[in-house]
Amino acid sequence: MLQKKKTEVYASGQNISMSAHKARRVIDQIRGRSYLTTLFLLKFMPYRACSRIFKLVWSAAANARHLLGSKNENLFISQAQVNEGTSLKRFKLRARGCSYPIKRPTCHITIVMKDRSLNNSEKKVKVVLDADNFLSDADDFVQKDFMRWLKKPITKPKNKYIIWTDIIRNDRNLYRNGGAWDKK
Repeated sequence: MLQKKKTEVYASGQNISMSAHKARRVIDQIRGRSYLTTLFLLKFMPYRACSRIFKLVWSAAANARHLLGSKNENLFISQAQVNEGTSLKRFKLRARGCSYPIKRPTCHITIVMKDRSLNNSEKKVKVVLDADNFLSDADDFVQKDFMRWLKKPITKPKNKYIIWTDIIRNDRNLYRNGGAWDKK
């Protein structure tokens, strides 16, 4: 059994006390950037979410140095995602014995880092078609492609198009009920 060389590490923060929308605003800026550029951006951005995300990026880089033995210059953020967490429900007291609810949102942030030097070791396969085998390969492809359309779909297809008979039936019912001229 072949074992793939691990090329990515991640760090996740659970139940961080801020809304997912505010965290996504920062995450969208750092996705796909190198590690050092990300630290520089997070240090000088004026958002509250930056400090929490800075700690997660720092932790993911420490995981990469420990597990993969990689250098900071080779690291980049391959994936960064923010999911909504549970909302803490609180009540604020108001006048005359009333209160109103306050929801304090939380979010889960996951950051995945890859090492560029380890990614380059993957081999790329070049496919060459020769004329003798091309026709047999094409016939197999055509048969498989047509067989795919003959099978039943797993999910029910959505009605994307309106059928002309449906329009005619609806028009007949509309005038039969007096629907068009019923209201003044």
